[in-house]
Amino acid sequence: MSSVPPPGDRTDAPAAPLSTSAAPVGARPPLRLAVALVIGGILWIGPYIASITVLLPARLEIVAPDSKVQVIATLAIVGSIVALLANIVFGAFSDLTRSRLGKRTPWMLLGSAITGLSLFALTRAESVTAIVVVWCVFQFFLNAIVAPLVAVIPDRVPERMRGTYSAVYGVGFMVGAAAANIVASRFVANPTDGFMIMAIAILFSGPVLALLAPDKSNAGEPRPAFSRDMLLTNFSFPRRGARDFYLAMFGKLLFVLAMFAITGYQLYIFTDHLGMDAVGAGAMIATMATVQLVLSLIFGAVAGPVSDRVGRRKIFVIGSMLLMAVSLLVPFVWPQPVAMVVFAALGLGVASGVFNSVDQALNYDVLPNAEAAAKDLGILNMANTGGQILGPVVMGVVISVTGGYGAGFPIAAGIAVVGAVLISRIRSAR
Repeated sequence: MSSVPPPGDRTDAPAAPLSTSAAPVGARPPLRLAVALVIGGILWIGPYIASITVLLPARLEIVAPDSKVQVIATLAIVGSIVALLANIVFGAFSDLTRSRLGKRTPWMLLGSAITGLSLFALTRAESVTAIVVVWCVFQFFLNAIVAPLVAVIPDRVPERMRGTYSAVYGVGFMVGAAAANIVASRFVANPTDGFMIMAIAILFSGPVLALLAPDKSNAGEPRPAFSRDMLLTNFSFPRRGARDFYLAMFGKLLFVLAMFAITGYQLYIFTDHLGMDAVGAGAMIATMATVQLVLSLIFGAVAGPVSDRVGRRKIFVIGSMLLMAVSLLVPFVWPQPVAMVVFAALGLGVASGVFNSVDQALNYDVLPNAEAAAKDLGILNMANTGGQILGPVVMGVVISVTGGYGAGFPIAAGIAVVGAVLISRIRSAR
């Protein structure tokens, strides 16, 4: 990356972000690190997805059958707010940590222990209040695993290989998310046993990295002195040299929003918009999920290494966003059930696979401060959470205004295109 020009020099391009890699330029990370990223990703995303989609609803069917729908909505909203705050908090604490285990591992170990205990506690929660409180504890400490884990890549992987390692992490993420529902579905009638299994799984998420690919001690590194500037740097949104950082963040937000505007209502799109019965809709959703998993794994695994080889990120991210827009228009111009499978293949499979692989590497390229990498990556992750929340809201507004789902497709496509435009404006990454 180019260096910051000295005062007085004129340039049309902004200063490039600070490098976030502690690894020598020519260093090759050990294969153990790739294995640890895959397994660690599976072991945190799997229990989370299994809990929120299957086990929690099943538990509420027992504890509060008359208010289960409202409670699920409450858990989603409150949990998202807690997660947004925790991303910043644990990212900042991780950046400031000095220990013999490094700065990431201690927090991942803490997060694994408390999230495991939280899932175990859900098996004993007998009231709605207890479930909400325990779930918030789980969501908060889940980010003690996630925020430091994603920062391991810029810490230990040279820039020329970050696309590959982002793809490796993305494969673990996608496998864990898909496997979660398969495993959890076996415990619908007995969620207690399901929670116990997931508690054990997440308990090993942090230790995997410590055992397979331990970090070096950073106990001797200087810690920034406590001051107003230290607090602003480590516990606030970036303020200097962050233009491209925010373009990347809002581009990601719009991509996720466009996708979840449709996927959040896919059951009702099949039944209310395309006229299918519930059984047929369920079969189509299963088909979509299978197509999505296969294609996202293939294209996600390929896109990262190719991005490294050609030395470019933006073209892959922009291309995936434009492909998502095209896929969203297919059910609009061809309102048939099979069109949703085409959307799943092109948008949720190919486009999302490429995006999830290369966009993470692009995020590393636009980090404005090497000393606050985990905190800033946590802020970027807020775009994922925000898009998942706002997507269904946007579609809900469309339905209330137009009286149907049809207009939601071109609106979502337009949102994805705007996201692509934002990414195209990034100057400090190719």
